[in-house]
Formats: sequence, C-alpha cells, structure tokens
Amino acid sequence: MVSENGQVMQAVEFLNPGENAEPRVTQQKIPALQEGEVLIRVYAAGINRPDLAQMAGRYPPPPGASTIPGLEVAGKIVAVKGETAGLSKGDKVCALVSGGGYAEYCSAPAPQCLPLPEGYDFIRAAALPENFFTVWVNLFEHGRLQKGEKLLVHGGSSGIGTAAVQIASALGIDVAVTAGSDEKCAACLELGATTAVNYKTDDFVDILGENSTDVVLDMVGGDYLPRNMQVLRDRGRHVSIAGLRGWTTEISIFDIMRKRLVLTGSTLRPRSIAEKSTIAKALHETVWPLLAAGKIAPVIHEVYPLEDVATALSLLESSAHIGKIILKIDA
Repeated sequence: MVSENGQVMQAVEFLNPGENAEPRVTQQKIPALQEGEVLIRVYAAGINRPDLAQMAGRYPPPPGASTIPGLEVAGKIVAVKGETAGLSKGDKVCALVSGGGYAEYCSAPAPQCLPLPEGYDFIRAAALPENFFTVWVNLFEHGRLQKGEKLLVHGGSSGIGTAAVQIASALGIDVAVTAGSDEKCAACLELGATTAVNYKTDDFVDILGENSTDVVLDMVGGDYLPRNMQVLRDRGRHVSIAGLRGWTTEISIFDIMRKRLVLTGSTLRPRSIAEKSTIAKALHETVWPLLAAGKIAPVIHEVYPLEDVATALSLLESSAHIGKIILKIDA
C-alpha cells in the first residue's frame, strides 16, 4: 500500500541479478513524471520473458528507464504532465512501458497508452500491450504478412503465440504453430490455428513440408533457423524475436539467394516513443475492434498477487503455462 505521505509505493526489485537473483517486494519512490507522461495507479501487470532476462542480468533497462521490472500495465491515470494526447485523470488505460510495471504506480508516455477495450477489466487489459505490440510490428511491419498467406508461429501457446494466432486468423491468414504438448497444440487449434505440431514428437518440416510457408515468427532461434528456411517458400520472410535455443547457428547463404528470402527481426523495448505511438494507433484501429467484439481475446493462464511474484516468474520460466501470467496489484 502507498504510505501516508504518498511518496513511496510497493514495487518489485530484483536483488542480486544473475544466478542468485531474488525478486522481492520493497518500498520505492513513486516515479516523477516527465513531460508528456501520465502516472498510472496500476491494478494489473503482465509478466514476460524479457523480465526473466532482466532478473538474470542479461537485459538491463534502456537508459533512463525504471529499474523496476514489468513492461505492461493496466490501471487508472492519477496524474498527467504537459501535453498528454487527450488523456486525463480518471481515464482507464493499458500501457506499454520500458520498465516499472511491477508496482503500485507506473509512469508511461501518453502515446503508449490505449483505452481498455470495451467490456475489459484491468486483468484482461494488462495481458495486451507487450504481446500485441510485438506481434503487430513483427508480423505486419517486418514480416509484411498479407491476407491469404501462410504463417508459422513457433511457441504458439505462449503469450505472444496465442496473440499471433488469433490476430492473424481473424485477418484471414492460415496459421500453423509448434508447441510442446498435445494439450498446448489443442489450445492453439481452438484459437484458430489450422495446423499444430507437437515439436517433442514430430518434426515441423516433415508435417508442413518444404516451401509451404510465407512468414515464420520465431522465438526459438538456434538450429531452428535453417529448418525454418526449408519451410519458407520463394520470397518468404523470417522474423526473429527471441533465441530460446541460442543466438547463433549456421545457414546457407545460397538458400537465401535461391529463394530470395528476407531474414529480419526486432526488439520492442528500445524503440522510440514515436515508433511505439505508430504501433499503438494501428492496434487501436485494427485490433481493438476485434477485442471489443469478442472475436479475439487474451488467453490468461493464472493471476497472482504482487507478493507472489517469485512463483509467477517460476511458472513463466517453466513454460508449463498457456497464454499469459498476470500480477494483480490491489488497492
């Protein structure tokens, strides 16, 4: 709870980042606003794999960003500073942030805030920003994915995967996924995938076939890259967003030339406010109506109170979940 003088709040701190890191709830200062920012009383925050990397000491916040973990929040605006794009105190929003989400209060650039989709509470809204921003920019900007094409999503049952399956399917794209169990594959099929491959028992190249796919969204990396190139057809696009199996591998340059492939990728956190604003506008125009209409929805696996953050992060690291894990931050 916030202290009586209103200057401190409960927030998560990663003590001893690295192998012996310990997530702990501590008292920290409420963030001071910069020009064009809003202060959000956070009621829910999503957790994501970059948070695990930060805890391990491999993914420090960008310069000037909060050292408190957490890249997405939902709550109510309690203060504004300067021009805030029409946002005002009392507005309910979800926001993409560069850090600071695991806390009672979080500052956010106004252009990175979006209204809650119609009918959404804070828990569901907190599951949107990080994954939906990531999916949109990587599939439709970098991947140039078009209606009628074939998409392969690795890690289809993850938060990013479940968002990608639903958005792409809703926009007329044929989606295949890989996932680590029959249960996860079944969940992906229910969300709109047409093909789901259990990578522990089957080979996705054998199941999908060579030259079968227009775009691959890959968070696995490592030795998956040359195999992804096999399933990509002429002028296919490969988009890397993580490297769970490693950051290096060996590929054939001739195969890139022969099939005229595009290999690309991106990170979201270091992007400028202007870039994130453009993504937010595209989501609001194209994806938010789908959420409001119930045509797509975030998949939430579990909700934990802030004090159980260590348990929540352990679950995320285990990959035993389907969809998102959310922290609830009570008043």
